[in-house]
Amino acid sequence: DGRQAVSASKDGAVKIWDLESGHESGTLQVDAGRVMLPVSVVAVSADGRTVVFESWGHSLSVWDLADGRERCTLTGHHRPIQWVALSADGRMAVSASADRTLKVWDLDSGLERCTLTGHTSEVKMVALSSDGRMAVSASTNRILRVWDLDSGQERCTLAGYQHDLY
Repeated sequence: DGRQAVSASKDGAVKIWDLESGHESGTLQVDAGRVMLPVSVVAVSADGRTVVFESWGHSLSVWDLADGRERCTLTGHHRPIQWVALSADGRMAVSASADRTLKVWDLDSGLERCTLTGHTSEVKMVALSSDGRMAVSASTNRILRVWDLDSGQERCTLAGYQHDLY
């Protein structure tokens, strides 16, 4: 809604900022008793209610910003998560991982809907269509794959880039 921003940093802090005042309004912390790893992946839903960020490299932490509480942890990747994208309605996330897969998550239940396979190198980025029915992923071997998220099937492969995609 343009009133808040969320940032992540190498010290493991995920901070919420009030854009009117320019001051920090909160910090999200997965587990105060453990040393945090750097957080380099974070996404916020379009309605500003949900934040999803990488926690401990291989999982995602889902937070409700209205009450400042963690809703669930999404686990299943075997190597670090490189990117996460949220659907416009904030009910679905798609994570891209160095394990060469993407995972589609239902944020209401906290369950994995499906795993998208086909990349032959690390998946670095993912973007969703505005209706949340399609995704495009990019891997380190300069290949883009287009996915139908309703069926979990790859629709096509886009190749031919001479330089890195990111």
